[in-house]
Amino acid sequence: MSTPPLPREVLAQLPTGLLVDGQWRPSSTGATFAVEDPATTEVVTEVADASADDALAALDATSRAFEEWRAVAPRERAETLRAVFDRMTARAEELAAVVTAEGGKPLAEARAEVAYGAEYVRWYSEQAVRIDGLARRAPAGTNHQVVMHKPVGPAYAITPWNFPIAMATRKIAPALAAGCTMVVKPAQLTPLTTAFFAEIVREVLAERGLPAGVLAVVPSSSARRVSEPILADPRLRKLSFTGSTEVGRSLLKSAADGILRTSMELGGNAPFLVFEDADVEAAVQGALAAKMRNAGQTCVAANRFLVHSAVAEDFAAGLVAAFGKLVVGHGAAEGTSVGPLIEAAAVDKVEELVAAAVDRGASVRLGGERPDRRGYFYSPTVLTGVDREAPTVTEEIFGPVAPIVTFDTEAEAIELANGTEYGLVAYAFTRDVNRAFRLAEAIETGMLGINRGMVSDASAPFGGVKSSGLGREGGEAGLEEYLDSIYLAI
Repeated sequence: MSTPPLPREVLAQLPTGLLVDGQWRPSSTGATFAVEDPATTEVVTEVADASADDALAALDATSRAFEEWRAVAPRERAETLRAVFDRMTARAEELAAVVTAEGGKPLAEARAEVAYGAEYVRWYSEQAVRIDGLARRAPAGTNHQVVMHKPVGPAYAITPWNFPIAMATRKIAPALAAGCTMVVKPAQLTPLTTAFFAEIVREVLAERGLPAGVLAVVPSSSARRVSEPILADPRLRKLSFTGSTEVGRSLLKSAADGILRTSMELGGNAPFLVFEDADVEAAVQGALAAKMRNAGQTCVAANRFLVHSAVAEDFAAGLVAAFGKLVVGHGAAEGTSVGPLIEAAAVDKVEELVAAAVDRGASVRLGGERPDRRGYFYSPTVLTGVDREAPTVTEEIFGPVAPIVTFDTEAEAIELANGTEYGLVAYAFTRDVNRAFRLAEAIETGMLGINRGMVSDASAPFGGVKSSGLGREGGEAGLEEYLDSIYLAI
């Protein structure tokens, strides 16, 4: 099968520099790094590699622009974001092609991500004019209380590689709606999509005569090199990060010195519970949605399939049949439903996790191997008889592997679900409405999907508890993360 290349017209228009003060420029050192297609291991293009000086130049620009941008009328900010949404929608096919080229996900999933990412821009374009306050008489009757909101200040966002457009818009859109400016450090593995989106923002700002430095982008091969000087600068007031819990902990320590507002969307170990009264066929379809997007490389991917023993074999057989129909291949090839993992190390990790599960007695019902092809691929895999302490259960897999563990009682299922330091999302399939509410009360999670394998929505708060992070993105809560409250006693 031939490998569909990134269309030349799209490649030719991709910004590959640093965006500082409304201008694309090379790194101050002249350094670049390569971006490759994980399905072929071929280099797509070279991107400017930002230095510490470049990072501070970007913060300088956004700090200068902040005073002007915060004074822009909410309606104008709203209409600016709406214009960005319209342009994103018009260029959705090009954006999707870039998502696939650098991240590997099937084109259908890339299109869905672009649409999902655009919804954050549309939602916050609508919320920009709905930053409500409060006015009331004090209980003592001696004065009146007024609560107002103002933008936090210049913000810094570090985005992950697995959803390069959606994770960028989920941070940039509420920041701009609130009146904040932002420096973005995109993931080294997938910087091109974020740059494409930033160019759309730059174009719209320029056309509307708005400050050029509102948004800066500093791709770099070293997150530490650009993050340390930005986080140490007193002008920065907000940090938003999506990534691993390990890195999140380190960033929180760095943010402590500046008493920064922080949003942390960190790791997960999502349980997928199937009870004895579940519609097993619906649960299998939900499992496909919860597990196989981006080949399992999502923080909200179902990681542990906890299935009642009475329906475990039916569910396993259904999952094997469903996974067996998936087509592994280049994301731009017609018919592909599962793309590659992002890099060689990701394949190595998945392979090690599966081997460790087998060593503990698990049976490989499907897959369990690397396909014989170029690129960073791993076959969709179903494991049964998995030990509860196996690494595939205790660690985040980030790959197309479904380990099935059985339980016999609701209490046991809840105990298993909560038996992790993480608490980002959980899924449960049951026909019992009362049980659904009991699970909502008992499971330690920030989000819970009942009889569905997808929960993300631009209008809803996204985030977790325990080691899965703090703060929320999306919905009204996502805007509040970029606002300070001011209380006036009159």
